Amino acid sequence: MKPATHRAKLSGLLLLLVAFTVQAAKPVDNDGDGYKGNRDCNDNDPTVWVLNSCGECAMEPPQGCTGPNCTDGDGDGFAVEGSDCGLIDCDDGNELIYPEALEICGDSIDQSCSGSDRQCPVGDHSSLTWMDYPNACLDCHDGGEAGSHYDEVWNTTHYQWLGEAPDMVNQASILQGKLTNAVNSYCINIEGNWPVCGSCHAGRGVKPGTVDTKANIDCLVCHNADYAWNRVRLPDGSMGPSEGTPQVTLDSYVQNIGPPTRAACLKCHALAGGGDGVKRGDLSSALMDSADPHLDVHMNTTSNVQCQDCHVFQSHKTIGKGSDLRPTDDLSRGSEVSCVTCHQGMDSGSGHASAGRKSEPDRHVFRVACQSCHIPTYAKAPTEVHRDWRVHHDGTDASNCDKTPCPGHPHTDKLANLVPELLFWDGTSDNYLLGDVAQMDPATDTYPTSRPKGDIHVGMLTPFKYKTADQPLISATNQLIALDTFEYLKGSGDVELSIESGLVNMGFSNNEPYDWVTTDTYQMINHGVNPATDAAECTQCHQGRMDLNSESLLDELGYRLKGPKEQVCNQCHDGSKKLPRTWERMHNHVDKGSTGIGCYFCHDFMRPERNLCDPCDTSCAGEYVDNQPYPHQCN
Repeated sequence: MKPATHRAKLSGLLLLLVAFTVQAAKPVDNDGDGYKGNRDCNDNDPTVWVLNSCGECAMEPPQGCTGPNCTDGDGDGFAVEGSDCGLIDCDDGNELIYPEALEICGDSIDQSCSGSDRQCPVGDHSSLTWMDYPNACLDCHDGGEAGSHYDEVWNTTHYQWLGEAPDMVNQASILQGKLTNAVNSYCINIEGNWPVCGSCHAGRGVKPGTVDTKANIDCLVCHNADYAWNRVRLPDGSMGPSEGTPQVTLDSYVQNIGPPTRAACLKCHALAGGGDGVKRGDLSSALMDSADPHLDVHMNTTSNVQCQDCHVFQSHKTIGKGSDLRPTDDLSRGSEVSCVTCHQGMDSGSGHASAGRKSEPDRHVFRVACQSCHIPTYAKAPTEVHRDWRVHHDGTDASNCDKTPCPGHPHTDKLANLVPELLFWDGTSDNYLLGDVAQMDPATDTYPTSRPKGDIHVGMLTPFKYKTADQPLISATNQLIALDTFEYLKGSGDVELSIESGLVNMGFSNNEPYDWVTTDTYQMINHGVNPATDAAECTQCHQGRMDLNSESLLDELGYRLKGPKEQVCNQCHDGSKKLPRTWERMHNHVDKGSTGIGCYFCHDFMRPERNLCDPCDTSCAGEYVDNQPYPHQCN
């Protein structure tokens, strides 16, 4: 990089550091209520000082009710009678529930007696101007009786981009995440490219773990969608509204604060990987305001489900993540977003029939994820399926940029309306980390960056996006190179210089020999659910993406016979019977006899939830095994 460029970047960083280290004046207690302005949400009114978790300025409850006719059973300072006893306590058996109490949005409990848990009131921000941001937020939300929202956000994956990774089988004992060691088949790794990759970080420009302070937390990126879509990387390195934004618009950002909207979330999650729908094949910006339920039955203007309705937040931590994402945000609640939280009973084994739908799905619910049937295709907006860094998006050679700068995006192949790959997944993943020795999968001749774990014995049959990329790998050590994407995207555009810079970033010599290899990644599909009226047909799987008459596909998924067909069938037959292996004819056996033949007669897996006869169950096995008993491995 040229010295002038270094000086410009350093100057910008210094300006940013100064901006983040400026402190507000020493707080005072203006209204004399015992709370200084940095903890008092209204320092001009001595009767109020507590800011609840939804942004509402509230009175602290009195220390017990007065008067002979006031009943305060839980001692929280509010009575059940109302009138002269004050505001009515809606739950006099719980001291944490009373009018204007701290509301924990989304936990199905109405702590504040407002009559609602999700539609939380917000404070009056109408007097604020853009110049008040972020100091006004810090004054009210950093500490005090309501607790520190800033401390909560600071410890989230959304801010740290790093955390504990109990769902990873690869080095689960270390902190993992996009900030440091995560590697994928898109932009590979963040090393060297905080300016571009960090543009979707929930901060105001400074990289976490460097010189960031609480003032770096960007509340507005989640709490005002208009701001989120206008936020850019500014010349001084900070993140904020684009230059030239009118003052009235700037003021509107801080005056109109509310819960996160789908639009705010999709600004980053739909545009990840370099473009709309590129990375997450089941998310696109069309989900912000589409009226088409076929795009997603939940996220449309009629149903209008917001992201946090499923990805429920508590103390700013959320649940739910893709199989390719390393850290778990809320360790106490885990990673899973369950469909049956709303669609109760549909996993019972009789839910579909009880709802008046086809009964066939009920026997699948124990082993097949809901998404497998209800998301038959993904990429309703085109998504990236392959990337090659050796070629620019316009077809030019990315290694021929020495004299003419040619920055740009690498060549990508995008497709739409794709059928997911179906794999058994147990909720854990083997995800490559920066510095690992890469291992080629001989079945695909690719180097995996994210592979879901599980097989026919454990886990649910789950839909995945499959994606490949051509990436550089160090010849001597078999380590994937974190190609310097800033050099590629914003600098020279030369892939060779980008690799050399990436090698130096990783601690290697810039002339380390390397090879080009193909990597792949699997990403779980969760969005793009079809309406219930578009009920999944059995043929969708049984004659489609997992044709049960295709022996090779069956074997790949684990449905292979446990031995030679003749030996398996001769348990009951005498050898003279024809031995077809069509799904329909073979599985008629489950209806034979008084109980039905269990899977373990023919396969090496069991399905005990089906209540079929197991060959190891002596009370029923004799009903079926007539001729040559198979040497089943019974415990």
